Amino acid sequence: MKKPKRATAAKAKKGRKTSGSRTKTVPKRAAAPRRASAAKDASKDASKDSSKAIIRGLRTKLTQALRRVAELEAAADTDFLLDIPNRRGFERELQRAIAYMKRYRASGALIVLDVDRLKPINDSFGHAAGDEVLKAIANTLTRQIRASDVVGRLGGDEFALLLWNLSETDAKAKAVIFEQAIDELSFVFRGQQVTAGASAGVALLGAQSEAARALEEADAAMYVRKAQRRHEPRIRLVRS
Repeated sequence: MKKPKRATAAKAKKGRKTSGSRTKTVPKRAAAPRRASAAKDASKDASKDSSKAIIRGLRTKLTQALRRVAELEAAADTDFLLDIPNRRGFERELQRAIAYMKRYRASGALIVLDVDRLKPINDSFGHAAGDEVLKAIANTLTRQIRASDVVGRLGGDEFALLLWNLSETDAKAKAVIFEQAIDELSFVFRGQQVTAGASAGVALLGAQSEAARALEEADAAMYVRKAQRRHEPRIRLVRS
């Protein structure tokens, strides 16, 4: 009977060892990697969100920079006094128009217009008076053209107009209309009524045109027209 008791004791001891081994914190060791993995994933998500925020910020800055560049380019092509294209801007529009005409066999006309009596107005009443005359002329020309046409200031008292789909006869008739509209303008400076005047020259545009050559032709025609108008008074001053 003693031997079975020993066996039972041995089994009990073995059972205690087995039970003891089962109480080890193995699950606790397994939970640590899961927490580390979750923390790592959270860190990755935060890093991605931060990167996306940086990218969004850079895109916003890029959009603002491009918009500012466009504004500066537009300002560089615009006459600050008259708010119409300056020589640089007008020549760019003229080159684009001729490129279009070459591709699609379109046509048009270029008119160069010079204010006849601006210098006497500046000399008699000052440059502020001359600026008022230029503004009135720019507004008059703008009202006389279509939305597809372009009016610009080449410099000083010289304007240019790009007109689409006009024959030579129509272009010359349009030049006369511009002259008459400016001749009819009237101003009062220091109690005196003043009129200006304008001389216009025409050059036709088409598939074979070149911008520089067209400007030269229209400018030469303008000086011929100016010579024809020299019999008119340089400046007319009438007491109001």
